[in-house]
Amino acid sequence: GETVSVDDVMEALGGRSLLALLLAPALVVITPASGIPLLSSVCGISIALIAAAALLARRQAWLPRWIRRRRADAARLRKGIDWMRGPADWVDRRTRPRLAALFRPPLDRLPLALCLLCGLAMPALELVPFTSSLLGLACALLAISVLVRDGLFATLGGAVVLVAAAVPLFVAT
Repeated sequence: GETVSVDDVMEALGGRSLLALLLAPALVVITPASGIPLLSSVCGISIALIAAAALLARRQAWLPRWIRRRRADAARLRKGIDWMRGPADWVDRRTRPRLAALFRPPLDRLPLALCLLCGLAMPALELVPFTSSLLGLACALLAISVLVRDGLFATLGGAVVLVAAAVPLFVAT
């Protein structure tokens, strides 16, 4: 069709929709668009809901109907997907199963739990410049780590969470 809804995308992704869907708002927050008022909050809430669904071993995320019904122009979406092929290929070349111990219970829940906490923190930290973008980067790295079972990416994501947690401390002083 001429437009595509969030529901359409979730249906097309099937069982892997949660982690792919987790990447989408994280990537949006990384961009300069995060400067748009309340965008970081909406993305953060979306990240938190999706991460909670993944932690609860749900097949698909629960999203409010107004988000599921959101539509985008199919041609623009295709253009965005084509643009994402470059970064996706870059990630594919650099990721592989590593540090497998990080994906054995109970540690396998940690990346998703960190995404949940980052998502919940984004609305509160929206006023601190770039903190939401750091949290978005952390969530993207953590979601990729779970997708491909790459403990190195999980470790990098955790390190970015620590940096983002330190930013408000330095801004306050």
